[in-house]
Amino acid sequence: QLELVDSGGGLVQPGGSLRLSCEASGSRVDYYNIGWFRQAPGKEREAVSCISIGGDTYYALSVKGRFTISRDNSKNTFSLQMNSLKPADTAIYYCATFRWCHNRGTGSNDYWGQGTQVTVSS
Repeated sequence: QLELVDSGGGLVQPGGSLRLSCEASGSRVDYYNIGWFRQAPGKEREAVSCISIGGDTYYALSVKGRFTISRDNSKNTFSLQMNSLKPADTAIYYCATFRWCHNRGTGSNDYWGQGTQVTVSS
């Protein structure tokens, strides 16, 4: 079945950028609504961004205008470009499937990766 592997996390200064990537195997990424959720210590899981099978996108209000999600079906990967990073973005980021994804919100996750740590600090 579907397996997802996250990569691209790291330590970056406020205002910097990171690009997260997710490689899928066992199925095609264009068969799923895909994206990322994140979780920081003491905080609830938060959907960050996703893109639907049909191309509709969702961005959490806190990241809108700073993050961009994309999908490369030919490589069976998807990415999250994160710009203008803030300390509040510090979390473990998990690429994942979403039961539904549109501008108004997201559904639950059925598959997700191992997570990659993003730390925004000076």
